[in-house]
Amino acid sequence: MSKKLALGRGLKSLLSDTPDTEQLDETAAPASSGMSEILVSEIEANPWQPRTDFNAEALKELSESIKVHGIIQPITVRRLNRNQYQLISGERRLQASKLAGLKTVPAFIRSADDQQMLEMALIENIQRENLNPIEISLSYQRLISECNLKQEELGDRVGKNRSTVTNYLRLLKLPPDIQIALRDQKLSMGHARAIINVENPETQLYIFKKTISEDLSVRKVEELARQLMSSSTTSSPSKQETEPASANKEIIQLQSQLSSHFGTKVNIKSDGKKGEIKIPFLSVQDLNRILSILKI
Repeated sequence: MSKKLALGRGLKSLLSDTPDTEQLDETAAPASSGMSEILVSEIEANPWQPRTDFNAEALKELSESIKVHGIIQPITVRRLNRNQYQLISGERRLQASKLAGLKTVPAFIRSADDQQMLEMALIENIQRENLNPIEISLSYQRLISECNLKQEELGDRVGKNRSTVTNYLRLLKLPPDIQIALRDQKLSMGHARAIINVENPETQLYIFKKTISEDLSVRKVEELARQLMSSSTTSSPSKQETEPASANKEIIQLQSQLSSHFGTKVNIKSDGKKGEIKIPFLSVQDLNRILSILKI
């Protein structure tokens, strides 16, 4: 098994001409044979591409621009063999070029092994301004786990302090619904940081749904989180009252499923034979939403 390369002087030199925006200025001397016009059909995708969400409308606009002006900034590839290349950076430009019907594209051809491919793709994407928080978080996590970096080292590589890196990594511990909202920019980083201070996933989902339905500010979400954390520590019900021993795991799982289904924190109480389900609502509009789900 080949030894993984650490991010160091070699990578720094490879990335020395990479700015912080999507329109890369790759006019500096490349690490390999320079720029060439190569066939689009000979370029395969970067398997380590960390960016997964591309705005269709923005891609179409870029495609129309390319039809008129061509590709202003070349993409970057590595050569696999005589007539086959692998993309290193420029995924949007390549996709837009295909939409524009281009047969060839200008590209810088560089030498890079698999480890360097991963590092360059991740760091280049992190440095862009239009990535969503989840894409950044996943890229940080991959650099730590796959490139053997510590958080301090990662912060140095991407120009961020350790607390910023930590805050992004914590986002990956949030429930999937909240991560999706962050990815789709329906929730801000400020809201997410307030929600993640609450440990219970069901309470996190409750705060999230309330935030969306009532369009709460970050300050309001912080206050709500503090109130819920305070109430949970000062008046914690006994295990027998909330989690019957005979069906503890099943009830907790069912509560979680119903909470996700109805978008609000659902409570179930049962003595093993009978019980009750409570579905709270935040407003008349919220009640109508729940009734709609119940088809009533």
